[in-house]
Amino acid sequence: MILIRHGQSEFNVHFSRTGIDPGITDPHLTEAGRTQVRTTAEAIRRSERPIVRVVTSPYTRALQTAEILADVLRVPVDVEPLVREHAMFQCDVGTCRSALSQSWPALKFDHLEETWWPALDESEADVIRRARSFQLRAATWIDWREVAVVSHWGFLLRLTGKSLANAEHLPFDPTG
Repeated sequence: MILIRHGQSEFNVHFSRTGIDPGITDPHLTEAGRTQVRTTAEAIRRSERPIVRVVTSPYTRALQTAEILADVLRVPVDVEPLVREHAMFQCDVGTCRSALSQSWPALKFDHLEETWWPALDESEADVIRRARSFQLRAATWIDWREVAVVSHWGFLLRLTGKSLANAEHLPFDPTG
């Protein structure tokens, strides 16, 4: 599988400059973020690695990233809350399921609670358990070698031990 960190978000712009949470709830991608994702999508499309679906976090920045990837790769998108971000900042307050369903009517959100994100005090141990749970589940997918997963810095760090930049992608074997 290929793990992909979402493109640059409004939160990333402010936080990387100041180190202070700007208080943006469920931020969107910036134009630079959209460009980053298109570049990543084109690189994946040109590679020898076929992708048959995109699995994404339900946060807006991840959904927007997945939407661009799916358009370039011409594949469906599945929403997976296990790959959401480590809930620590205001940007980790999500958008309610009903609003997500209206914004992305082609996607299925019925497996999510209306308020699907946790409180902003999620422990590192909780994120590590969630990452392990995702890894175990993904290892059972018949198509795992052909799946792209859109997630977030904190979750991907706990899953792989690597710090990914915006729109960076990384091969990952969930059976390892």
